[in-house]
Amino acid sequence: MDLQLQDKVAIVTGGSKGIGLGIVQALLAEGARVVNVNRSREDGERLERECADKGQVCRFIQADLTSTERCGEVLRAVLQEFGRVDILVNNAGVNDGVGVDDGPEAFLGSLQRNLLHYYAMVHYSAESLRANQGCIVNIGSKVCETGQGGTSGYAASKGAINGLTREWAVEFAPHHVRVNAVLPAETWTPLYERCLAAMPDPVAARREIEQLIPLGQRFTTVEEMAAMVVFLCSPRSAHTTGQIIYVDGGYTHLDRKCTAGNVSDFGAAQT
Repeated sequence: MDLQLQDKVAIVTGGSKGIGLGIVQALLAEGARVVNVNRSREDGERLERECADKGQVCRFIQADLTSTERCGEVLRAVLQEFGRVDILVNNAGVNDGVGVDDGPEAFLGSLQRNLLHYYAMVHYSAESLRANQGCIVNIGSKVCETGQGGTSGYAASKGAINGLTREWAVEFAPHHVRVNAVLPAETWTPLYERCLAAMPDPVAARREIEQLIPLGQRFTTVEEMAAMVVFLCSPRSAHTTGQIIYVDGGYTHLDRKCTAGNVSDFGAAQT
């Protein structure tokens, strides 16, 4: 299916690794021109070179998005080079483990890392998005629905992102700008792999998690996450807005009985 993204200009924050990288690669495969905004210069410049060798446009802009001023500078640089923004994917963030006992200052710092730049990037790109009837996709997390423990700042940020997705969908609707959110649960990324590698038995730890995922008892792949995001970025989803979509194999919402050893033993009571 042609997703009709040829030559569209897309900004992806945190696009050098994990889910962000998958989104960048999927957009490029559809012919979009991508701006990857990331803190790591080494990763970003390497990806830019690799894409150039393939004839793809993946411009890297180094930025610490905790600075709202820097967010504005990023948008001005994109508009100066490309003249437009069609797609904004807010992805950058970190589950930083700022919990109740860490105090208000740490909590505010977590919001700055995980929430404020979502607003700032939308604020600075809004005029161009309206002019081009563009779209916004926010990457959230199941943590705002399920809780996790010990990560108040991250959970609050992701809950706010769900709220902003609905709010922006209403505000931008008269301008034909669509706004949706995609939420991962257990997605297999290099970071997740490193976390499990630090455990005494990484294989057992992975299997324990997989058994909690109803559909296929496996991790969601980065490619599956990216496919949903890119579809929502495309005119093929032209009448979809204000949606919070979980790409998680049923992890967040399906009954815990689905992860029991013999699923067929459960279901509606027999009469």
